[in-house]
Amino acid sequence: MSTLDWVVLFGTLALIATYGVYKTYGSKSLDSYLRGKNSMNWWSIGLSIMATQASAITFLSTPGQAYEDGMRFIQFYFGLPLAMIIISVVFIPIYYKLKVYTAYEFLENRFDLKTRTLAALLFILQRGLAAGITIYAPAIILSTLLGWNLTFTNILIGSVVILYTVSGGTEAVSITQKQQMAVMMGGMILAGIIVIQLLPISFQEAMHVAGKMDKLNMINLEFDISDRYNVWSGMTAAVFLFLSYFGTDQSQVQRYLSGQTLSQSRMGLIMNGFLKIPMQFIILFIGVMVFVFYQFFLPPVVFNKVQTDKLRESEYAGEFEGLEAEYAENFKLSRSSYLEMLDAIEQEDKGKENEIREKISVLKSEQQEIRAEVKELIVTNDPVAETRDTDYVFMRFVMDNLPKGVIGLLFAVIFSAAMSSTASELNALGSTTTVDLYKRSIKKGATDKHYLTSSKLFTAFWGLGAILFATYASLFENLIQAVNLLGSLFYGTILGIFLVAFFMKWVKGHAVFIAALFSQALVLFVHFNNGDVMDGNLWDIGFLWYNPIGCLSVMLFAGLLQLVIPSKGTSQS
Repeated sequence: MSTLDWVVLFGTLALIATYGVYKTYGSKSLDSYLRGKNSMNWWSIGLSIMATQASAITFLSTPGQAYEDGMRFIQFYFGLPLAMIIISVVFIPIYYKLKVYTAYEFLENRFDLKTRTLAALLFILQRGLAAGITIYAPAIILSTLLGWNLTFTNILIGSVVILYTVSGGTEAVSITQKQQMAVMMGGMILAGIIVIQLLPISFQEAMHVAGKMDKLNMINLEFDISDRYNVWSGMTAAVFLFLSYFGTDQSQVQRYLSGQTLSQSRMGLIMNGFLKIPMQFIILFIGVMVFVFYQFFLPPVVFNKVQTDKLRESEYAGEFEGLEAEYAENFKLSRSSYLEMLDAIEQEDKGKENEIREKISVLKSEQQEIRAEVKELIVTNDPVAETRDTDYVFMRFVMDNLPKGVIGLLFAVIFSAAMSSTASELNALGSTTTVDLYKRSIKKGATDKHYLTSSKLFTAFWGLGAILFATYASLFENLIQAVNLLGSLFYGTILGIFLVAFFMKWVKGHAVFIAALFSQALVLFVHFNNGDVMDGNLWDIGFLWYNPIGCLSVMLFAGLLQLVIPSKGTSQS
């Protein structure tokens, strides 16, 4: 990176963090700290909701996923507008009517204290883990770039977020997220334009290449319960995930509870529902264009440069260089084959086109075999080395091919996303710990100032916990899938509790509490026995289906239990 890149990167981050502290320093009450004085208009709420969900993982993993797997991940979001409408109609009015600080306060009003506490603990568990991943995602890039220790990098990133989140609370998070969203989308759109300009073929030809290589596979109508991303999982299983995430996850609920009015909060949520899909489309499409770029310009054998540099300096350097040369020769044949295929498409010669596609498919298989051999060498040289490189694809492209200044801006995109998402999570974790656990069950009747201080301390505590967990986040295969998996393990149960509260008025607290425990155990049992049946697992289902399994089982168990146990708890709504 050039001096200009460093100035752009750290200048952007410093300005955003400083602005957040300056505008919100010195919250005087718990209400203003947790609800941001109810000062947010609808578009601020919408941007804040989008920024909370659009973590650094979105900008690191999503282009890499499109590079490997095409556009089919976008089907995951097809049910989002429906979920936003349901939440606007059912969830938000109740939260506003009760004037709650957290979503889980409603559960005590409807059921009892233990049900409220259980839901809060499930949220804290999964969101505390996910916060660690959102810190880890940009840390792997910066530590790779500078050769820094990963733990030190995690601490650096986490500390910046903790600084302004603890200082200004909800208002600081929402204010900074507007600037962060501008940086994120501005930087990504600029990167997309530059990628297309760098292509040695026309845009139409690039679309032909992407289409023929199945990278524009946005719609898959085939029902397959083991497939994570198709229309059916997006319109069913993913809807349960979105209902739970946006309707019961405090990191999102806290965003729209800061709205000026009920209508402003609803409009902000609907804005997110209809802009998220185009935003995700842009990010995925950039990944596809990077794929097309690397069909005409030699890509790295492995995108993680740190690992290949280590291999180059090891006793296996000669073998590695031989594999690189073999990879380069294969690439030349592949590139010429693409040009031949484009000629066949222009001449409308279907027979020749299909023949060349088969040839390219064989060459691609050979490339994957060479990559696998290189990864084996990496592990042989360093048994604990990380060989999965999907999350490195986009930023490696940025560093190798984009002009000075733009590289720094793209790194600022990654860090802005990490800051925005992590800040929301820490803010929500601090709020939930204070309001639902500490204030309600541990230290009752203290002063407002005491709880304000407690909320800040709990926010800092969870920030430190996220930094600690970030050290172990590399255990996951793909960062964006890791976050969705963590959510899917717990969100279904939480959503089930809320849906029982909203729609099953005859069910009382004791029944839903036991049902939630059974359902969470069921989801974990399904997960730990899930995978390839040929490997001895009981079944093979996509993890998005954990959400409806958890949700519907809570509703079923609660209804059955209420028939056989004495009524306990209240039933007010």
